[in-house]
Amino acid sequence: MSQEKFTVQNVKCGGCSSAIETGLGEKAGVSSVAVVIESGEVTVDGDALSRDELSSKLAELGYPEA
Repeated sequence: MSQEKFTVQNVKCGGCSSAIETGLGEKAGVSSVAVVIESGEVTVDGDALSRDELSSKLAELGYPEA
């Protein structure tokens, strides 16, 4: 299992957190997603994670890396 951490922009509420968790959770290999609203920190756990793919998905969802 591997882990990727991101600091993203535009995380303001529980709805933002939910959108990130759902959007990244759909990616193959992702087993869990945790979001800290106050800091914009996103932690993704899973197997064979691609940092580039996860970063692209975050940007697509409206939460680009800071």
